Amino acid sequence: MKPGARRDEVTPDLLLRAYSVGLFPMAESADDAELHWVDPPARGVFPLDGLRVSRRLARTLRSDRFGVRADRDFDAVIDACAEEGPGRGRTWINPEIKRLYRALHARGHAHCIAAFDGEGALAGGLYGVSLGAAFFGESMFHRATDASKVALVHLVARLRAGGFVLLDAQFVTPHLASLGAVEIPRADYLARLGAAIGRSADFAAFDRAGATDGAAALAAAV
Repeated sequence: MKPGARRDEVTPDLLLRAYSVGLFPMAESADDAELHWVDPPARGVFPLDGLRVSRRLARTLRSDRFGVRADRDFDAVIDACAEEGPGRGRTWINPEIKRLYRALHARGHAHCIAAFDGEGALAGGLYGVSLGAAFFGESMFHRATDASKVALVHLVARLRAGGFVLLDAQFVTPHLASLGAVEIPRADYLARLGAAIGRSADFAAFDRAGATDGAAALAAAV
């Protein structure tokens, strides 16, 4: 973990430069105003050809139990990711994190995938940052079983359709490992990162491909 930075020291441009060299910010807690640059010795990534989808999750996707939209209500998604809840512990998403990523969203560099239930309520989702052909996953949440996993499948489908080559997961947890995330050394990650940010990709290509329902996402992601 690198030294902390005050609010007035971190700008959206600085944040993008940090991502380009392998750093990302975190706060110690939602109440801590200071950000810290994190540079782990091993990095979690999702191989875009290695997503693991269980039979149950595949059935959920095909049923379209959740309506999934990209870049729909980014503010609500990041707020939900910041909430504390059972199994989530204390959050690291403080007001400064929210400010910076909302600014990146306005510039087209931060995106979200939101899953809505049959009543139109936000049931799960994730957000992250795109730079070149790299996508940096930041956080995900669920309020209904499998909602965040459905969002992840839709994300992978979108990245594959758009020509992305790197999906950064930051750290590998048992949950992410069960979905296909793996850990690689920093040097390997930086090599992949350098190749990815030098390429172009299109986060919206999946939308233009036609069908974007659960069955189409499943077919595109695995």
